[in-house]
Amino acid sequence: MLVLRLLLVLTALIIVLSGGMFLLTRKHTYIRFAWNVVRFDIILVLVFGVLFLLERYVLIGWKILL
Repeated sequence: MLVLRLLLVLTALIIVLSGGMFLLTRKHTYIRFAWNVVRFDIILVLVFGVLFLLERYVLIGWKILL
């Protein structure tokens, strides 16, 4: 869970800094970079969520059956 919190804090920092750089330079590269970071973050959180569900329900359920 510590890794996810760190990931979310770093993502928020990147978004704020990219937004600030966009306001200063008006280059859309920074907005595109922020969007790519957000997409990567969403995918990573979904992967962690699936792994958490797998551990929580499937592996514990498997131990009960054995």
